Amino acid sequence: MANWLNLLCAVAVLAATGPASAAVPAPRLAIADLKHLPTPLPFPYDEKASPVEVGAQIDAAFARARATGKRVIIDFGGNWCSWCRLLAATMDLPEARPFIAAHFEVVEVDASLKGKTDHNQRIVHRFGLTQIARYPWLIVAEPDGKVLASSYAVTDEFHHTPQSMIDWIAQWAKPTSTRRP
Repeated sequence: MANWLNLLCAVAVLAATGPASAAVPAPRLAIADLKHLPTPLPFPYDEKASPVEVGAQIDAAFARARATGKRVIIDFGGNWCSWCRLLAATMDLPEARPFIAAHFEVVEVDASLKGKTDHNQRIVHRFGLTQIARYPWLIVAEPDGKVLASSYAVTDEFHHTPQSMIDWIAQWAKPTSTRRP
């Protein structure tokens, strides 16, 4: 029984921390603190996009990923969410933008509640989630759709600097991704 418990604990730790090692080192960011991000912060989510349009954007991202070997990041959030906007600003930093583009196809999905229901709830269900409890919520997936990470950890209590956010994302980059100049 103790061996099973130890194994279960080890698996839980690995699942919580991500891959065993970072496949690709993250770029070093010049901005060390979130309060020094360029302002105004971006509004990355298209609140008017229909679930059909969002689904097509995701399908296109997976098609591009299959062609390039990149992974896909699906970023669920809202323009009302300060952490979502801080993450978007971090990913758009001059040092981060080329790294993200070289390793990932990114789709931002507005998860704002429209009345009593989420207008993109079908997209949430597509990735095996019943609902999203915290934002931003990132799904990192292989080009074939296999989900590698489904988490809000990119902005959790351990990731409150631009560098730590990019480090979290970088752990999911593949060294074989096609790099764009």
